[in-house]
Amino acid sequence: MPAPDASWALLFGAELSEIIRWGGYTLLAGIVFAETGLLVGFFLPGDSLLVTAGLLAAADGILDIWVLNGVLSAAAIVGDSVGYALGRQFGPKIFTREDSWLFHKDHLLRTQRFYEKYGVKTIVLARFVPIVRTFAPTVAGVGRMRYRTFLTFNILGGVGWVASMTLAGYYLGRMVPDIERHLHWVILVVIVVSFIPILREWLIARRERKARA
Repeated sequence: MPAPDASWALLFGAELSEIIRWGGYTLLAGIVFAETGLLVGFFLPGDSLLVTAGLLAAADGILDIWVLNGVLSAAAIVGDSVGYALGRQFGPKIFTREDSWLFHKDHLLRTQRFYEKYGVKTIVLARFVPIVRTFAPTVAGVGRMRYRTFLTFNILGGVGWVASMTLAGYYLGRMVPDIERHLHWVILVVIVVSFIPILREWLIARRERKARA
């Protein structure tokens, strides 16, 4: 299956900036919320979208970087809370749901293994791992993590993820003249970097399977 962000980069490339300009804060908040709060949002371009938004805030001033961070941090926190509520409400039944083009049980099981390895830190770490960040709050809800603990890590992860991505784009836009003209390369780099943790986990799991065999 292709990387979610990769499919967006191939489809939109530089047009991603036009989508952000057209939709503004509302569209950005909706995408961040859907990716973190709805099980069908795993294919949305979280990392590349945030970096691009930060870059555009520096390049043309259409977006204010501080408003951007405030709005999107709130969307990320609310999104994870909704994902947690879904997991708590429906419990283990989610793991028996049939696969569809919008839902793949393998993603949920991969997130469960990630959660078993890192514990409550997953709520923060998962923000920086595509696919896993969509399912992590739901797994926490299924596991009945105490909500106060979840909310603390949810806030830390949501603010940290949004701020790190948007500010990286913002300062890149300030330091490199006309960087928005090469947006497709920026998106490609973001995709590669964001999928390094998934590749690392896959290599570790493969090594462990070979050791058991």
